[in-house]
Amino acid sequence: MNTSSQVQKIRKKDTLTSFYGVGLLLIIAVVIWTIFKILTPSNFGSVDNLYYYLQSSIIYSVGACGLYFIIVMGLFDFSIGANIILSGIVGAVLSKHFGYAGLVLGCMLCGTLIGFLNGVIYIKLKIPSMIVTVGLMLIYESIASFVGQGSEQSLDKSLQWFGYAPGNIILAALAFVIAQIFLKYTKIGTYCYAIGSNEMSTKNMGINVNIYKLRGFVLMHFLIGIMAILVVSYGSSIRAITGMASMDYNFTPMMGCFFGMAFKKFNIPILAIIIGEFIISLLFNGFIALGAPTTIQNVITGLVLLVVVALTIKHTKGAVIK
Repeated sequence: MNTSSQVQKIRKKDTLTSFYGVGLLLIIAVVIWTIFKILTPSNFGSVDNLYYYLQSSIIYSVGACGLYFIIVMGLFDFSIGANIILSGIVGAVLSKHFGYAGLVLGCMLCGTLIGFLNGVIYIKLKIPSMIVTVGLMLIYESIASFVGQGSEQSLDKSLQWFGYAPGNIILAALAFVIAQIFLKYTKIGTYCYAIGSNEMSTKNMGINVNIYKLRGFVLMHFLIGIMAILVVSYGSSIRAITGMASMDYNFTPMMGCFFGMAFKKFNIPILAIIIGEFIISLLFNGFIALGAPTTIQNVITGLVLLVVVALTIKHTKGAVIK
């Protein structure tokens, strides 16, 4: 068998594997939709409802795609929510003077700068990323409060194009394409996987591990900056919060990232994140339609996610958080 035939067989196998993974995710989504549609047919799962669920889920999908770059390296970042709030406030403030340019550049540049600072501080201090980013989260919350001067920062109605379709879908799609390109076609994606699999071996190959960790943080928070644009546009305003309250923004992107990790073996991490966040949105809105208490919603949603991850994920060395 010649080389070209072997390559074609491998590509065909990879394509079939990817289709299988996508099919499995879609089956999970259909099953969840069917259950809630039977339980509460009048106020769940219509075409308009599904469109709304999609628009809300893609916001978190953008952040989850960013988080994926450091999760696969065995790192973590608790400053996601603080970055969203700070970048959103910076973008809203600058939009009053520079319009869309202020909003977009303010959010993206602020988000990227925070990613750079997180990466540098983590590398220099040489302590676990979870500890570093918790401390930085408190600092960013305080800075956001100072920048916002303790008041809610509103976005002018003429600048809310990214808050609804097609603006939010276009911006989110652009973020997904960027994430896919970096993950699949650049050294950053390749070395992120290598570091997570075996950091020592990666170092022995002559790769500067710290540089790629830094780049992972920068790329992650660049995408968080895009998420900040979507968040402030969707809500039309944003306010600084302190006392670690920004952590509420962390968990939904993190759950979507779990889907990406779980379906990594199917070669569809970005697509798995997007569909996974939609599944999470189905769960949340299904429980709301049922009128279930928030505590019950959280318990059942957590259990479903644990089952999904347990059935699909393989143990890897990169699972250890550094």
